[in-house]
Amino acid sequence: MTKRLAFRRVIASVVFVIAVIAAQGASAQTTSTVQLQNLTWTELREQIHAGKTTLIIPIGGTEQSGPYIAVGKHNVRAAYLADRIAQKLGNALVAPVVAYVPEGGYAPPTSHMRFPGTITVPDDVFEKMLEAAANSFAVHGFRNIVFLGDHGGYQKDLKQVVARLNKAWAGANARAILPAAYYEASSDGYAQLLRQRGFRDDEIGTHAGLADTSLQLAVAPQMVRTNQLRNAPKPGAADGVYGGDPRRSTAELGQIGVDAIVSRTVDAIRQETAGH
Repeated sequence: MTKRLAFRRVIASVVFVIAVIAAQGASAQTTSTVQLQNLTWTELREQIHAGKTTLIIPIGGTEQSGPYIAVGKHNVRAAYLADRIAQKLGNALVAPVVAYVPEGGYAPPTSHMRFPGTITVPDDVFEKMLEAAANSFAVHGFRNIVFLGDHGGYQKDLKQVVARLNKAWAGANARAILPAAYYEASSDGYAQLLRQRGFRDDEIGTHAGLADTSLQLAVAPQMVRTNQLRNAPKPGAADGVYGGDPRRSTAELGQIGVDAIVSRTVDAIRQETAGH
């Protein structure tokens, strides 16, 4: 065998090994993601046929959250938590996050719409959009359509959507689910965990206070303006902070909330979907 031929065979072997590694990497990337938008339609079809028939719709909102948290707070948080929940469930995928939600009126501006950056849509438009998305997923073989709403203002809309879908789907092989544990764990449940650690309600707050800010530090710290926050006077309602004080917020406190939200929501979804 000539040296040139031997060299060519070595090169061919190296190229083959690289191709195999690349293919394995691409396969691992495809199978590890739970994000529907990162899969092709054929990959989705295969995963549905393999048993991934639970579809999570994360619902956020684009709104002000005081001077120190970026307006996409709910969107990033809902997407992150939904991903964690789907990974733990093992049989679920996650739809693209819903970022446009009811946030008040705009003629005249009310609620969060009084602050720049907030985006609002009418309740009926929001509800119809969710129903259309859920019907789309049901057509393609998803059996459990789970709504996870990260914002308190539209929880009543979600209840109405789920009730209408389940009425329309009576006798069909699909069901809409709104696990109460998700929002409860991120609001009153998380507040109780913070109280147990010595924090007062006038720190914890209901919007953009210590609870809200700590959750965001755990999920997406780049969205919190910590330098300005630590040296600021206590913000109030005029700043978009309701009933709380975010200045002692930490990622460690936020992680307590994240863990509780994920574990309680996973348990609730498993109970809801058992036998379905």
